[in-house]
Amino acid sequence: MVIGATGQIGRVAVGALAMDGWEVTAVSRGGGRDESWPDGVRTARADRADDSALAAAVGDGCDVLVDMVAYGPEHARQLTNLAGRVGSAVVVSSLSVYEDDKGRNFDTQEQPDGFPEYPVPLSEDQRTIAPGGTSYSTRKAGLERELLAAAKELPTTLLRAGAIHGPHCRTPRELYFVKRNLDGRRRRVLAYGGKSRFHPASVHNIAELVRLAARKPGARALNAVDPDAPTVAEIAVAVDAVMGVETESVLVDGPAPAETVGDTPWSVPHPVVCDMAAAERELGYRAVVRYAETLPDTVAWIERQLAGRDWREAYPKMFQNYGDLFDYAAEDAWLRA
Repeated sequence: MVIGATGQIGRVAVGALAMDGWEVTAVSRGGGRDESWPDGVRTARADRADDSALAAAVGDGCDVLVDMVAYGPEHARQLTNLAGRVGSAVVVSSLSVYEDDKGRNFDTQEQPDGFPEYPVPLSEDQRTIAPGGTSYSTRKAGLERELLAAAKELPTTLLRAGAIHGPHCRTPRELYFVKRNLDGRRRRVLAYGGKSRFHPASVHNIAELVRLAARKPGARALNAVDPDAPTVAEIAVAVDAVMGVETESVLVDGPAPAETVGDTPWSVPHPVVCDMAAAERELGYRAVVRYAETLPDTVAWIERQLAGRDWREAYPKMFQNYGDLFDYAAEDAWLRA
């Protein structure tokens, strides 16, 4: 059973599990199905916030429950309450649960010198943020803590995803370069010399980890990222290549020179680059795609979403998270100066 089956990762994971021989029930609020799924995939309608609806969807039980949308300790308890009817679980978490040795994490990044400085590569034995109810990160940490504590009743593999990319994403970082190219912008300003690295995670590679973890239950937390971690400048060039344009990068040492100039969704002062050795060792994981290979589908999806629409209408969560990513007047003023 896959909860959140019609979301960005769920669509691909359902297909991967079905192709691997599983009898899959795809659970979502709308009860819909993706056109790519095999005919044998069953669908069910349930809001995961409704305990009784989710329990009814599980019915007499399932061998593996895959949860794409678990968030907070209450969802962990919701899953552990089903332990008698579920063999094992695979749950998507986030890299944001990590903190560095000085206690800095994604929640402190807006503070002076607040962005975490993780080891490169970052492995699963790095300390994690204290659970709490104040932020996305603390709630994901609470989810992890409760599920790992109940591992005897419900063996759970937690997948700490990086910067997720692919079609159906509500917050595609690639939008930053795709829209600029569509708008005919041929110069871009990149903070930190364009060297920022925030490890991407393809929906296809996460789905492969789901597939492998379903076959090999256990109590573990694993990183879930692509085999490569390109710099923001390399991502920009790769998007240009897909769209058939050439753009000049204006590189700035240090942080963004103005609030809405040069600060991309990948721009970080210290690299966030993960180690995948544990997944390779424990699951036999090998990536199925590389970042550049997936870009044509991602770019095409973003272009379709933007067609005839304001980007803030097409991607309201991007505007909520990042503010005005396309303040061309401010950028032009800075370039003239």
